[in-house]
Amino acid sequence: MDKEKRNIQTLATTQSKYLSDILDVEDVKEFKKLIPELQDTWKKKQMFRTETEMRFSVLSDNKYPTKAAKYWQSVREQNTHFENLVHLSFDARKNEVEIEKLRRDMAKEKDSLEKKLKQIELEEKLYSKAQMELVAKHRMREVATWSKLKKEFDDGQFDKENVNTHQANSYMLRLQHQKATLTPGSSQPEVFNVLGQINTLDRVMKEGELLPNKEKKKIKRK
Repeated sequence: MDKEKRNIQTLATTQSKYLSDILDVEDVKEFKKLIPELQDTWKKKQMFRTETEMRFSVLSDNKYPTKAAKYWQSVREQNTHFENLVHLSFDARKNEVEIEKLRRDMAKEKDSLEKKLKQIELEEKLYSKAQMELVAKHRMREVATWSKLKKEFDDGQFDKENVNTHQANSYMLRLQHQKATLTPGSSQPEVFNVLGQINTLDRVMKEGELLPNKEKKKIKRK
């Protein structure tokens, strides 16, 4: 069986012996009492986004007004966490080798002070290992949740192979939402930016700039 992952209780207990160097005696006693609670807090603290935050904050209807827009943003988000998870796995492997090297060197070390330093480095690496395991768990949670959302938004009515296909329609709806929020108090650059993008995108769509070459020729003949 695998050793329990994401457990810092032993590390916290070990470190409590040395906290007297920076804490008062009563504070050290209080810390020791709180170790089980601190382990629980450390494990269940929020990392990255919850599904609630993904749905209403990341994929807000005003920014991603179509299922296609939500799907493709989910692709971006999932890929970001996937790539970070892969890079984290490299860091974890390097950290594991460094732990092995420290243990090997400690067994050979004759100087007591050098040995103490290596012990501190080892404990730090062990804490980093637990932290990486926690981050990896939440990276994987995001990867899996974005997969769930992609399936939910996929109604078979849009192109899932080319992100460009949906963008003109989705961005026009998004810009219309932005236009609706403009007020007499909106800044001139803000108004200029929103209206400029709407007018440009409207022209691009009407003139068929995004169509395949064959379709563009048909429009020119008309």
